[in-house]
Amino acid sequence: MNQEVEPEYYYRYSQCLKASENYSKANEYLSKFSGMASSDDNRSKIYKKNTNYLSDIKKVSNRYTIENAGINSEFSDYGAALYENQLIFASARDTGSVSNIRHKWTNQSFTNLYASTIEEDGSLSQLEPFSSKVNSKFHESTPVFTKDGKTMYFTRNNFNKGKVKKDDDKVILLKLYKATLNGSNWENVVELPFNSDQYSVAHPALSPDNKTLYFASNMPGTVGQSDLFKVSINEDGTYGKPENLGNKINTEARETFPFISSNNILYFASDGQLGLGGLDVFAVKILENDKYSEVFNLGTPLNGPNDDFAYLIDEKTKVGFFTSNRKEGNGYDDIYKFKETSPIQFECKQAIYGIVTNEETGDFISNASVTLLDGQMNTVANVITDDKGYYRFADKIECDKVYYVRATSSEYETIEVSTKTALVSGETEVSIQLTKKVKSVKVGSDLAKVFGIKIIYFDLDKSNIRQDAALDLAKIIEVMKQNPTMKVDVRSHTDSRQTASYNEKLSDRRAKSTIAWMIKQGISADRLTGKGYGESQLVNKCEDGVDCTEEEHQANRRSEFIITAL
Repeated sequence: MNQEVEPEYYYRYSQCLKASENYSKANEYLSKFSGMASSDDNRSKIYKKNTNYLSDIKKVSNRYTIENAGINSEFSDYGAALYENQLIFASARDTGSVSNIRHKWTNQSFTNLYASTIEEDGSLSQLEPFSSKVNSKFHESTPVFTKDGKTMYFTRNNFNKGKVKKDDDKVILLKLYKATLNGSNWENVVELPFNSDQYSVAHPALSPDNKTLYFASNMPGTVGQSDLFKVSINEDGTYGKPENLGNKINTEARETFPFISSNNILYFASDGQLGLGGLDVFAVKILENDKYSEVFNLGTPLNGPNDDFAYLIDEKTKVGFFTSNRKEGNGYDDIYKFKETSPIQFECKQAIYGIVTNEETGDFISNASVTLLDGQMNTVANVITDDKGYYRFADKIECDKVYYVRATSSEYETIEVSTKTALVSGETEVSIQLTKKVKSVKVGSDLAKVFGIKIIYFDLDKSNIRQDAALDLAKIIEVMKQNPTMKVDVRSHTDSRQTASYNEKLSDRRAKSTIAWMIKQGISADRLTGKGYGESQLVNKCEDGVDCTEEEHQANRRSEFIITAL
């Protein structure tokens, strides 16, 4: 074209090339798009993360046998749902109505809902209009039914009770409606409260417990041309606030036609995720706390270079239906029946990585041995840190599992820490600080810091050594016995939450009590000095009258053992 082209056109051209099955050139332009697109573009991120996606799709293909459902016309037939022993779907076929109206955009009749009985052998019998109360002179499509069979949600143009409404551009958009069963008749057609005359809401799907409604929309908050949303259905029949399913699923292109299986797998159609052309059908496992597994392309022969969408499956029989406009169809969109021959194996990939450093100096520790153990303390793998102290485990790491990471180096104490990987694919950082077996000290060093002793504990307002304090002091006693010329100055500090005079006297009693205890343990008195400093040497802002947290006050309540001679 000899001119600058917007990145979006590279993406759309890539999609066109996929439609003609020229995948090598399609990926060439997908790479160009990815290089030019905004860093926030989810399609670019997804592609950069898996440029070898065609190979991955090939690995998971051939899990379906497919046949024409046998109910298709030369017009558009799509969007099926199972209801009792029937398949309910949308069709633009002309059934001979005198008042039949044709859509100006397609020159086809507006779609209505039809029902076809599923026979014992699985074949579909002659079809008939589903409900005169639901079908109107405009489009109806994509129904879904509650488990008790008494409520249905469906898509219709913005038309209800004989009135049609348009948006500001004079276009009749789509809305979601609900109907209830009264005897054998579907009645009380009402639109859902989160519809709007200014955006479309369409293609409903229900969670297995019927407490959440999923749908496609371009409402405010949509990332792309259409996104998937969910909304809670309250016990009193009201609805919560619609929530976007997020960028794990939604892209800047189209995500649409959701379906939730009985085992909590969300199937949807997208031309923004990595596919084979047009709309492809994808699956994602719905996990706890609004988390999702990796998005999974269903592969061939279900997906292909054309549009494939409106997937549904009966998890008991593994039989289902989907819609496609593939070349071998009767015309426009057609409904196909499939049998799933092997289940989806959702992969959750995790890695555990980190840096091993010297606790005291922060220096990298190279050539440290790092061992990964599972929850039963069985060794999973072992690696050696590089010159930056870096290690990584990436093979056979499961999601939502407890692991232990053990770091060992000849000059350091062995450390073992536990971690739990996330529910979804990703990486878990476990950095480890090792303590030297032999610690170097000099005059002025604080033995309390060397041994990680933040405070020598005393009971409130008292100065007698507690048992837990004695355990920490025993470390200092041992060092002084191993170094008979070492002298130490014991310094006790308080926070500011008493008078300065009171704190000085209390801290001085505690310093003297500490020295007396150390003398009883065999340290000569001439090797020990000490003093209480009260609140005179605070390490932070927590002076009298300053509002501080307990942690900030704790930092000031400290004991120091300063080496004065070696």
